[in-house]
Parts: sequence; structure tokens; C-alpha cells
Amino acid sequence: MTNTHSLLRSLVPLVADLAEDLPERERYRRLLEALRTLLPCDAVALLRLQGEVLAPVAIDGLSSDTLGRRFRVAEHPRLAQLLAHGQALRFAPDSPLPDPYDGLVEHAGPLEVHDCMGCALVVGGSTWGLLTLDALAPGRFADPAHLEALQAFSNLAAATVAAAQRLRQLAQSVQDERSRAESYRQAALPDHARRPLLGQSPALRQLQKDIALVAPSELNVLITGETGVGKELVAQAVHAQSQRAGRPLVSVNCAALPDALVESELFGHVRGAFTGAVGERQGQFERADGGTLFLDEVGELSLAVQAKLLRVLQSGQLQRLGSDREHRVDVRVIAATNRPLEEAVRSGRMRADFFHRLSVYPLQVPPLRERGSDILLLCGYFLEENRSRLGAVASGAELGTVRLDAGAQAALLSYSWPGNVRELEHLISRGVLKALSRQGRRPRVLTVTLQDLWPGAGDALPAAPAPAQLPAIAPEDTGLRAAVQAFERRSIEQSLAQHQGNWAAAARALHMDRANLQRLAKRLGCMQP
Repeated sequence: MTNTHSLLRSLVPLVADLAEDLPERERYRRLLEALRTLLPCDAVALLRLQGEVLAPVAIDGLSSDTLGRRFRVAEHPRLAQLLAHGQALRFAPDSPLPDPYDGLVEHAGPLEVHDCMGCALVVGGSTWGLLTLDALAPGRFADPAHLEALQAFSNLAAATVAAAQRLRQLAQSVQDERSRAESYRQAALPDHARRPLLGQSPALRQLQKDIALVAPSELNVLITGETGVGKELVAQAVHAQSQRAGRPLVSVNCAALPDALVESELFGHVRGAFTGAVGERQGQFERADGGTLFLDEVGELSLAVQAKLLRVLQSGQLQRLGSDREHRVDVRVIAATNRPLEEAVRSGRMRADFFHRLSVYPLQVPPLRERGSDILLLCGYFLEENRSRLGAVASGAELGTVRLDAGAQAALLSYSWPGNVRELEHLISRGVLKALSRQGRRPRVLTVTLQDLWPGAGDALPAAPAPAQLPAIAPEDTGLRAAVQAFERRSIEQSLAQHQGNWAAAARALHMDRANLQRLAKRLGCMQP
């Protein structure tokens, strides 16, 4: 039975910690360690309430991917009851309510939680989040003194959280104000627009530090990195932490703009500027006035458009297509590319002055293979996202926890990820769907295996997909010129198929300019651009 002596023994070190200058993660680790000393159990978690979701900020005894999950309160009745109750609350071992941690307790396999309790943390008069405790053995928290001890402990836990917040505010008060304003603005955005930049690896932490450094400035930023690493998320983070956070963030995919419409899209046009221009129209620069313009795949812009963009970057002045009147805009430009722009400058495909205007502050986004255990955090986020999405369309029983077995986790950590985070997201979505299809009914705990992720992989870990080989063509059968044309045609069609019809991506893979590739494809009778 918990007694006053054990309560004091667990609280005294935490009281001493309040006066110490500790990193926030270490402060929370000590908090959960003290809680497990006071109330022995299999897992504890500290979750922060962020709008409509609870985000784990510290865990002990739960699988690593739990830190990447975002638990929507409306979809987890136990968490909702804890928030609504206000005081420490225990759920009966035979409670029919699904437990969000089923299958997530470390070294427990797919076992379900059988005893749990928790308590809301109130900081500054508002509910900050939750402390939760879970046990695999029924009746672990049956003693009424356990609830009393948890309630008493929660008061010091709230003080610990408050201390951590005050220290962070003293260190970064200006940045916190901007982040708070952005959180209110983001509340109205759809889920995909609020996706966090998750990770704790050294590479991602350095990126986050660089974002925090450059965001408050007015410097133009060039984001580089492989396809699928999350360059748009980085751009959103820079904007969210900038002085322009309350103003528009306008995104333009330069690779998706037809050559004939690039100028109109960026600078606008007047009536009669070209066939089909039946009225006057603002361009994206004017829409972003006062805010930020994100130019994705900026390496795809032609030299002529680069020259006109350079003028806007230098003076803030632009002319709508077909007009002589000047318009002045105040826009911060963030650009992104997966191409080596220095090479494009050397080869004459990019103006040197335009490149230097864009890359005042470069940010390199690390590939997923260099981010270590961040892979499991991202898996947790995508697993919970899929659980929520599939549960929302379910007509029968709700889908409970979705977890990865040990073999799947090992394979994910060993894979080279040529498609980076985007590939991981799609892989998890397919794996969850395949795992669900194996069930006769919706399970309380759905386990995703290596076979669900990579069918036919067996016990071997998957390797990055090898590029497909083109079929051989015998020039003596068709003539050299026809053989070359057939080879070019098949190369283009194959590259387009591999890149889902994206001409810019296909051109990069073939080391060609996009416009030249489209002209060649038209001449060879390939798929029309």
C-alpha cells in the first residue's frame, strides 16, 4: 500500500529539481521515473493537450513510436473522460472502453492493458494535459490510496510542467509568442496542413535550430534535399516562426506550371494579355503581399522567368503580363529544390544572380536514412493517422490501437528509404490496410507485420528498389536511327511512368531540361504533355 513515507520519498527529488536548470526532456524523464517509483506499473506517459489532440511529450515503458502519435480526444473515450473528470480517475479492469495504449506497452507483444488510471494536469488555471498509468495485471491500482497518491503527485507534476514552461519562455519568449499565434491560426486549417516536423535525431534537431535562427529574419531561404524529405513542411515551419506568421503563406509548384502560364501565375495579367485572358487577375506574388511565397521546385523555372523574378526580389516591383503599370509587393521568398542548383548555374540553366538572391540562407533537409530512430516516431504518427482515418469510415466496431511488430520495426530501421518520408507514409498506409484485410473483424489491437509492409519479403529485410531495365533493341533489325528513336521513346515513357506523369521529375531523371523533353516526346509520339 502506498504510504506517506513513499510519497515524500518520490516528491523530495522533484522539489529539488524545480530549482535546477535542467533540459525539458530530462525534467520530464525524472518526473515519470518518480511516478513509477511511487506507483509501480508497466507504463506511464505525460501528454500535452494541443487543441483537439493529446501529444505525448514523455513516456516510460511504452514503445518508441508512441511519441509520434497524436491522440484525437474525440476518438479516445478514456482520455476524454480523464480530461473531463479533472481529478484522478481509475478505470475498472473490465471497462469496455478501448485503451489507446493497447499493444504499445514495451516487451508485451500484442497484450492489452488491463488496469489504468490517470489525472489531468492544471497549469495556470487551464488543463495542460494528462498523466496516465497503465498495468497489464488487473487490480494493480485497486487500492483507493493509489488514487489519492496520484492526485497528490499531480500537483507537483503541474509545478514541474510550469517550471519547464517558464524556463523555455525566458529563453525564447519572442519565438513562443509567434508560435502561440500560429497555433491559433493553424487551428482552422485541415489536418494535412498542420502536419508537424517530427523528430529527435541530431540531424533534425540541427535543422530545427537553423529554422528557429533564420525564421525571425527577413532573409530569403533556399531549402534543399531529396524528394520526399518534407521540404514543404520546413517552409511552413519557417513561415510559422516568422514575423509574417499572421499573413498568407502562398505555395507555388513551379514544375506544375506550363511554360506559357508561368508569368501569368506569378505576376498576374490584364485583360487581353493573351488568348483567354478575359479579365484582370492577381498573381501569386500579389496574393502573398505582406506574407511569404513558397516556390517549390524552383530549379524548373526558365531563364526568362528567372530574370523577371530577380527584379521582384531586388526591388519588390512587378508588372502584370500585358501591363506597363508597376505594382509593389512586400514578400519573403522561400524556395525549395531537389536539384543541385550550383551545377545548374555552371551549365547555364540558372542565372548566378538569381541563385544567390534565393540562397541567402540555405537549409539542407536530411534524408530519412540519416535520421535513425526518427523513423519510428514518424511511424507512430502515420499509424495513428491511419487508425483514425479507417475508424472514421468503419461501419462496425471501432479500430483500436495499430502497432508494428518487432520484425516490421527492424525492417523499417534497416531500409535505405530512397523515397524518404513520403515513401514511409505510403508504406505505412498500405501496410495498415493489408493488416486489416487479414482480420475477420476489426480487432482491438491491429498488428502490422513485415509481410504487410513488404509482401514476399520473408525473413529478409527489404532493399531499395532497383531501377527497371529497358528492353534491348537490335539496331540491325530496324536501322540505327529507328533504334535510337525507339530507345528514346521507351526511356521517356518509362521515366514518366516511374514518376507518375510528372514531366519535371522525369526530365531530372533523364538529365534533360523539361521543355526540351516535352518537345522531344511530342516529336517521338510519346504521351502528350
